[in-house]
Amino acid sequence: MRALAQGAAAARVPSWSSVLVLLGCLQQIRSVRAGVRATGRDSSREVGCLRAADILSCAGLGLDRVPEDVPARAVTLDLSHNRLAALRGHSFEGLPHLRTVRLAHNRLASIRPGAFRNSSGALLRHLDLSSNKLRAVEAAHFRDLPGLEELLLFDNLLVKVESAALVGLGGLRRLYLSHNRLHDFPFSSVREHPELVLLDLSSNGLLRLPLDNLTGLPGRLQQGLYLHANPLVCDCATYRMFRLWELRGYASVTDFRQNYTCLMYGVRGLSARFLPNFPQPCNGTAVTPQSSAVAVKAGRPALLHCSTTLTGKHVSFFWVSPAQEYVAPPGNNGSLKMFANGSLEIAAARAEDSGDYRCMALDPVGRRNETQEVKVTVVTHHAGDDHESFNTGFTTLLGCVVSLILVLMYLYLTPCRRRPPCNKGAAPAANESAQSSILSPTPPAAAEGPDRKVSTNKHVVFLEPIKEHQNGRLGARQGHAWPGSLPQQKLRRDAAFPDTSLVSP
Repeated sequence: MRALAQGAAAARVPSWSSVLVLLGCLQQIRSVRAGVRATGRDSSREVGCLRAADILSCAGLGLDRVPEDVPARAVTLDLSHNRLAALRGHSFEGLPHLRTVRLAHNRLASIRPGAFRNSSGALLRHLDLSSNKLRAVEAAHFRDLPGLEELLLFDNLLVKVESAALVGLGGLRRLYLSHNRLHDFPFSSVREHPELVLLDLSSNGLLRLPLDNLTGLPGRLQQGLYLHANPLVCDCATYRMFRLWELRGYASVTDFRQNYTCLMYGVRGLSARFLPNFPQPCNGTAVTPQSSAVAVKAGRPALLHCSTTLTGKHVSFFWVSPAQEYVAPPGNNGSLKMFANGSLEIAAARAEDSGDYRCMALDPVGRRNETQEVKVTVVTHHAGDDHESFNTGFTTLLGCVVSLILVLMYLYLTPCRRRPPCNKGAAPAANESAQSSILSPTPPAAAEGPDRKVSTNKHVVFLEPIKEHQNGRLGARQGHAWPGSLPQQKLRRDAAFPDTSLVSP
């Protein structure tokens, strides 16, 4: 028995030693883990991350996981151009101030639920996941980011976007999904995002568009909806929608007009441009453009068009005036007249007609509707009216000046007509010399001589009509030149100059 007891005691000794060894191993494991954590906290410095105030840039360093020593006050974290393959849960835990995270150009193929949990959450505004290998956008990916405003997912391998993937993103303003492999998109889900102004779905695999959902989107989202470079099937309704957006000047269409193509009859390889001319015949494809703002002078008529892509005999129209008045064809029997094609005419614009006019087009068969808003401004005092009287007076004055110049040109610049050339050496005709001498206040210089006394009195005489004519003009006899007598002219005194005599040489 004693031997057995000693054997049992000897057997117990190794058991206590094994326990001590096990405890030592556990302590070593803990120290190793602590060392690993310490090494992880220093990894960002060791691999060469750059820190500038509240920015940490670890771009292009070959990292395969998110560093664990990211400063708690970091606002911008750049992990682009690395080798990250997945985002594990709580990858950004303990970073309550993050506003921008850049993860572009990695190898991300999955995002685990809760990857952004316990991070800044409501403060995160910008998330860049572009140029990765994501295949789907799931509902749990961005559930913890209610304050996200800009989400970049272009240049991935996406084939599916779940309808609930964007439910928790109430503040989302810009969503980039271009250059993926999407064949459809839940357009109805984006109606719950009132702040969304840009949705880029270009360069995907969309074949047909749900026009009823697209036309029901808010107007500002339609302006920022990019659908170019998709293999769309040529369809008249789709063409009318793009044509209407082009006429309205939406940048999503006008900036990429050449990239809006469609497959002729759905045949791949047989593509044509949607704009400016549709490659297939369509009935009723003409769309009357209507500006969103119209200015009209008081008392003038104005015609407002209800631009819509809906066609067919079942489509009906109505307008709502700024005074909340319902207007349907033929009008309200007053100042508003409505036509069957949806156009509204303001017969004589008044100041109270200014405001927002809303048109609604309804298609009960297709269960579709479209709305348009036109702002009308009635101008009661035109800025150019003050200058009309001035312009009229200036035009009149200018006409008078031009007339005066023409008269002066006629009087002083008219050349000799039907007369021999005016030679300076030629003596004037007798009759003309006599008449000019008589009417002149001083005698001609040729008649003055040393023995001639020049009269200082001024006389005026009147000549009787000359009876001899030559070719319809006054004729002068040869040899009768001044000075000399005037045998062919009868002189008579003027009653105003009695006792005056004609001075003869």
